[in-house]
Amino acid sequence: MSTDFQQAREALGARLRELRTEAGLNGKDFAARIGWQRSKVSRLENGKQTASAADAEAWAQAAGAPEAAGELKGRVRGLETSQRSWRRQLSAGHRAMQEGHGVQEAQAEVIHLFESGIIPGIFQTPEYARGVLTDVAQRLGTPRDVEEGVRARMRRQEALYRPGHHFHALIWEGALFVLRCAPAAMSAQLDRLSSVIGLDTVTLGIIPFGVRTPFSPKHGFWIIDERLVVADTWNAELWLDTSEDVGLYRKTWELLKGAAVFDHQAHRLIMRARASLDLA
Repeated sequence: MSTDFQQAREALGARLRELRTEAGLNGKDFAARIGWQRSKVSRLENGKQTASAADAEAWAQAAGAPEAAGELKGRVRGLETSQRSWRRQLSAGHRAMQEGHGVQEAQAEVIHLFESGIIPGIFQTPEYARGVLTDVAQRLGTPRDVEEGVRARMRRQEALYRPGHHFHALIWEGALFVLRCAPAAMSAQLDRLSSVIGLDTVTLGIIPFGVRTPFSPKHGFWIIDERLVVADTWNAELWLDTSEDVGLYRKTWELLKGAAVFDHQAHRLIMRARASLDLA
């Protein structure tokens, strides 16, 4: 969990405690009034549990301060902007999440992205996407609407063919060798990746093995219109929108770009990975 996220959660907890004490209620009485277990009140006040918008609304009403509901819900939205757990996002299934990302990509004009271990979703074939979404559902125990998720992910790719959009994509060469599907399907995926090199809306760079870099490949991230960074971790998706964070990730992307190769050199690396597959 990020330090910034935890600090924001603790700050929200302090504000909740303040409203409760201003109402003249101890934890036990407040829990009884709001209809919760006392332990939930304690966890929220101590930053041990993330409040929902409904929790914020109920708290303000129980504290006799309905005018504070907007403020509390704003703080909750701030938490969600900082960290959105995969389990929570996928509680409604893959389709809903894919459609949400699709809306964001369709509205964006310029996206800079980097992936170190996976082919970006915007370039995935159905079979590759099916393998990825199946793995996610099994690992997290989330709804297995894999086929609906695959179809929604494919619809996201319509943004690749809309004038006025541009995807500046960088991929670590290692991602070309990570099998998220059967070798034959991976071969088709690499062919698909190679085919986007010629699109007017795409600039694709591959960072080769062995190149000297001033960084190590960490998590993947997308920079949306120079205003928002969406970064992936094992347990959550981080949404970072401060100018400082966006500037840092943009600088990192430029460093990554400096180590990448493009056009026919990128194509050569993709085909080298394809040739390594055992298709027997």
